[in-house]
Formats: sequence, structure tokens, C-alpha cells
Amino acid sequence: MKFLRLPFALLMTGLLGLSGCSMHQPVALYQLDSGDPGQPSQSAGMAVVLGPVSVADYLQRETFLQRQPDGSLTSATDGRWAGSLSSDIDQLLVRQLAWRLDSQRVVLAPATAGFNPDVQVLLSITRLDSGKNQPAILDAQWRLLDRRGKVRDNRIVHLEQPHEGSEASQVQAQGQLLQKLAEQLSVAVKPLANQPAIAEETPPQRKSAPVQVKKGPEKPKIPMASPIRTDMEVYRF
Repeated sequence: MKFLRLPFALLMTGLLGLSGCSMHQPVALYQLDSGDPGQPSQSAGMAVVLGPVSVADYLQRETFLQRQPDGSLTSATDGRWAGSLSSDIDQLLVRQLAWRLDSQRVVLAPATAGFNPDVQVLLSITRLDSGKNQPAILDAQWRLLDRRGKVRDNRIVHLEQPHEGSEASQVQAQGQLLQKLAEQLSVAVKPLANQPAIAEETPPQRKSAPVQVKKGPEKPKIPMASPIRTDMEVYRF
């Protein structure tokens, strides 16, 4: 019996080893594709602040989500995001905007002290997902503020991008959607480059009170004597 236990123990050890290998299969890590943006050449180009950029709560995770035909979301078992999806979105949009505007002065909010932007882009991304049989979809809204903080543009965007079905192709499609968003943003931002300079406002001048001249005491008015006419005659001798 002792000789039979040894092969059985070896067999069990081998099975456990195989199951352990299957449980610890490597998971694919994905990052958004930022395309091939060129390097902006103008160091004194248009000044733009991107942000705050708000991303939907369900995207604040490392799990790579899959949209199902019924609209539900499930977690992918063999893939996840390599880091923060929000940070990837920020960096992709900054690089794309800087390239399309040809400006080195495109920064993320909050901007450093003394940086006076020509435009501030307030962006909200409410949906960015896809599924094996569902296209990649991006829903977003932006507002553009000019130098004075006045809203110059407000737009709601819905974009779709087909893919081949694999998780890698889905990630690529989602990156392409963000590139399209950056293209639309650059078109909306460019007209604000020719804003008039903000004139220095001078405080309103106070109207001076009229100068009052002191008058001396008025002299009493003497009534004019008027002749009294009577019917009596005066005789002289």
C-alpha cells in the first residue's frame, strides 16, 4: 500500500499545479489609443485650460466593462484598464487639442497662478463603453468660457464607432471616439482666439458737488413812495 500512495500523491500534486496555473492566467491590460498627434510648434499659441473634466462614476474603476444587448454592464474576465481611465482621457484630450490648435499652451485644470486662458473647456463625459456585439459609444457635454468667464458655446455630443468585437478592438474604438471629440472641440475653440483684449476698467469718477457761493445778508427793501392824488386844491397867497 505504501508503494501505491506515492503515485497517487504525485498525481494529485500535478492536478493541483495545473489548476493553479489556470487560475492565475495573465490578464490583458489596456490603454486608450491617442492616435498619432504631432508636436505643436507654437510656444505662444492659444492659451486653453481643459477642465475640470468629469467622468461618469461607473467608469471610475480598473475593470474593463462590457455592454450587453439588454443595456446591462458586465466585467470582462480577461482584461482591465492599465491604471486610471480618467487620467488616460485627460492626457489623450490634452495632446490632441495641443496638436490640433498648434499650441504648447494647452493645460489641464487647475492652471498655475498667472496663466490667463483665452478659453476654458468644461467637459462632462457621461458614457464611454462598448460590448462584443455593441458599438463603442461616447456621450459628452462641453461648455466654453471666454476670457471674461462668459459662456460662448454649449453642446451635447453623441458619437458611435464600430469595431471587430475583440476587447482590443473595442479599446481602439473608444480611443477613436475621444479623438473625434477633441477634433470637434478644437473646431469650436479656434474662433475664440481673436477675442478683443480686456480693457482695464477705470473706477467711475464721482461728480463734484456744485460750488456754493456764500451770499451776504440781504439789505431790507424800502418800498418806493408813490404820489397820492387828491381832489383838494392848494392856493398860495
